Amino acid sequence: MPVEPAGYVLDSYALLAYLEGAAGMPRVREVLTAALKGTPAVYVSLINLGEALFITEREKGLAAAHQALAAVDQLPLQVVPVSRATVLSAAHVKAHHAVSYADAFAVVTAEEYNAVILTGDPEFRAVVQRVAVEWLPRR
Repeated sequence: MPVEPAGYVLDSYALLAYLEGAAGMPRVREVLTAALKGTPAVYVSLINLGEALFITEREKGLAAAHQALAAVDQLPLQVVPVSRATVLSAAHVKAHHAVSYADAFAVVTAEEYNAVILTGDPEFRAVVQRVAVEWLPRR
């Protein structure tokens, strides 16, 4: 059985997969269930949380976004705040890699916590030399 890393970073893809019951939901649930026991730690950048919420609101409405946030608040997730240093690091990642600006925050968070990014977003192929990525099934 493979050894779990010390931490995971959820991007908006992973968070939405979990919340919407999409293809990657079982693996995200497995990681979150393990986190309830204390390891691994699971992180989400405040920017990636915001991205998941705006997508939810755009697709399903404000009430659904509020419900999603309430659900996230019950998860064993550490929401990582965004400092000036984080913004500057994310800008640097974005300047050198073909990822979205929000995805750059997941990269910076993974680097900060030496964690694996859990995602199904193919944009992260651009940063696999920089951070570890575990791929979720596509929708």
